[in-house]
Amino acid sequence: MAEPQPDDLLDSQALAQAEVLGLHARQVVEGYLAGEHRSPFFGFATEFAQHREYSQGDDLRHLDWKVLGRTDRYYVKQYEQETNFVAQILLDGSESMRYGSGRISKLHYGKQLAACLTYLILLQRDAVAVGLFDSGLRRYLPRSNSRSNIHVVMSQLAAFEPGAGTQIGAVLHEMAQQAPRRGMVLLISDLFDDEDRILEGIQHLRFIGHEVVVFHVLDPAELEFPFSGNVEFVGLEGLPAQLTRAHEIRKSYLTELEAFRRRLREGCERNQSHLVSVNTADSLKETLGGYLAFRKKTARARRGTR
Repeated sequence: MAEPQPDDLLDSQALAQAEVLGLHARQVVEGYLAGEHRSPFFGFATEFAQHREYSQGDDLRHLDWKVLGRTDRYYVKQYEQETNFVAQILLDGSESMRYGSGRISKLHYGKQLAACLTYLILLQRDAVAVGLFDSGLRRYLPRSNSRSNIHVVMSQLAAFEPGAGTQIGAVLHEMAQQAPRRGMVLLISDLFDDEDRILEGIQHLRFIGHEVVVFHVLDPAELEFPFSGNVEFVGLEGLPAQLTRAHEIRKSYLTELEAFRRRLREGCERNQSHLVSVNTADSLKETLGGYLAFRKKTARARRGTR
């Protein structure tokens, strides 16, 4: 797959798609946060790390009043999640992600989810980097905590087209080498690849201190297998087409799919990583809200055990 050239991103259609993507992300995130009184939901620690001088716009709740009383100077407290938090969003753009039984493909849903997560992280003044991959890392946008960077991310997401095969494990190992400083890695993929290599890549990221969250994106037709009669399934990522009697293989297909999902879920649990099951029939607000609610609950549980 040829990489998008800078001039391609100035195409009016690409710009329109990027604008829609960004607007949608903003609506989903702000719609969810409208009823919330506390943010952020990200980060992996809240221990005090250091002081820094107050800057206009800083949250007054973090002012250190004791230091102000002693020195008559304004300092705010910084915490581990503020000083260490960098999110790496990895979006799978392999050919299997092109599949969609309805109006939206897995890749398009993944783009929207990546856009929402990017918008939310930048809204919280944390840093985010975005990687787009198939058999290798095709596009990488270095980390930034500037909200103006959202336009660059949206343009790249909108212009990205699916490639051929995928090597998720290799990409995760590459990311572990590129980002040795601990942070968070958010993987968005259908995970149709070698399971052992995927889990080895997750283990590598965990070994160097990254928190890993996997959004396992599947189409409702892949989850339910609603086909009947003689059906020819078109092969993706180099696989040949298969003519089948759908009703005869439905039961075995669903059994294998559930076993596949269970192995991945258990593998993530062994590596202390969270796997989020995503159905592209669900709204982004539902998917994002469910994940953030889970994260809020587990954060409270961690605080309660200290």
